[in-house]
Amino acid sequence: MALAAPAHAEKRVALVVGNNDYRNVPKLQKAVNDARTMGATLKQLGFSVMVAENQTRQAFSQTLLAFDNAVEPGDTAFFFYAGHGFEIAGQNFLLPTDVPAAGEGQEELVRDASVLADRIIERLQNKKVRTSILVFDACRNNPFERAGTRAVAGGGGLAPMTQLPEGVFSVFSAGPRQTALDRLSNNDDNPNSVFTRTFSKELLQPGENLVQVAQHTRRLVSEMAETVSHKQIPVYFDQMVDDVFLNGMAKGQAEAAKPAEPTQKVAALPPVSVPRIPQNDSVNAPIAMFSRHNGGWTVVFSIADPTLGISWRMGDSGEFRETGFMDILDPRTRKRMPNLSIELPGDAPAATIQVRYIDTSGEMQGPFPIRFDPVAALIRDQRKILDMTATSWLSFREFNGLLVYYTHLMSYRCAIHEVRVGIDTTVPDKVLKMPPCDPRDPSSIPSDAQPYLKLAPSTQSVSVELTYRDGSVSEIKSFRR
Repeated sequence: MALAAPAHAEKRVALVVGNNDYRNVPKLQKAVNDARTMGATLKQLGFSVMVAENQTRQAFSQTLLAFDNAVEPGDTAFFFYAGHGFEIAGQNFLLPTDVPAAGEGQEELVRDASVLADRIIERLQNKKVRTSILVFDACRNNPFERAGTRAVAGGGGLAPMTQLPEGVFSVFSAGPRQTALDRLSNNDDNPNSVFTRTFSKELLQPGENLVQVAQHTRRLVSEMAETVSHKQIPVYFDQMVDDVFLNGMAKGQAEAAKPAEPTQKVAALPPVSVPRIPQNDSVNAPIAMFSRHNGGWTVVFSIADPTLGISWRMGDSGEFRETGFMDILDPRTRKRMPNLSIELPGDAPAATIQVRYIDTSGEMQGPFPIRFDPVAALIRDQRKILDMTATSWLSFREFNGLLVYYTHLMSYRCAIHEVRVGIDTTVPDKVLKMPPCDPRDPSSIPSDAQPYLKLAPSTQSVSVELTYRDGSVSEIKSFRR
């Protein structure tokens, strides 16, 4: 295990683990190389890096203890694991090299001999780190499978981490029920797995936040896997309050976030662009909610303080436009209430909306920048609707036989990556065909689309599971006739 000296008083600390030399389950070829590559990448990003290779259970425990001791409140912690991982009853276990061989009914052997991934998050939370980033290149085949025998009840990949605490960002090299490729073919001599070779390069792209890194990695890995007729779509789970940049902020944002006086450069991750802070600390910057409809976008501003007027513009130049007033009185000001919403065309491009308002003393506050990303806003808006209308995802009808309609899901398909259903089973194992998303008219259903399945007359129930475009997975919902 090698430790590089920290570069800053407030630290970025990383632990990268690679396990190849398993004794009782199949060995791996590239996990150690993946850890070394990630270690070198993170050092370039200002991390103090601990590299641990071929860890037994005891060595793994000692390494994690050293990691605990290296991080302090306010630090940024990065944990990377390449090796065998195993999911049991929704919990993820990282397998040390001396994990015993296990068969049917011996799940406790695996639990007791492995490292619980959730425990790593808990330990970092207890240390009060500011940001925790966890990356798992461990979605390989079930290491306990043996020909002619029944395997441990679990999966070869890892379960999605959908219930993360605030300040945690996790990335998986493959989605649910998918396996991660070590190589694209026998002629692929790259020393790293398909995921790590891509992810490590994306981390070094300047001006990309963590979400962009994860999204770009997902697209590139998915495209490479498709060239060999394999399905591998990395997923990420984001509980960050601010956008997180590991290699510099995007152009324009760095200037907005620059402090008035020089300060020591710190390793903790900076937030996204900081608006001009009014002198009155009680004034809060507005936030916005974006809703897509047939006519375009409705943007609703939320401003904590009472206001006498609101104005806005797209971008950093041009005239501000007033939002106007509603025909009601604001009881706080006893004046007409400013209109809190604006309309944008359906083809409005990504931009920054500058918002300012007049407070009750007559002073102008702002302008405050609000980012508008139509793709992200559409996904967020449609997912919110899907979450609120889960009971309407499917509906049964009898018309020349038994049909189950998924029109509702098709109407909000822009938020969905994949829909799986199970007929008379609680395990969704069939993929529903969905038309591609049309951002210009996202809720419309093409005339040639078939929004239903024909079912056997004896069918009693259908289960459904959604994988959203942000990589997260819904609960499995069951619908009975």
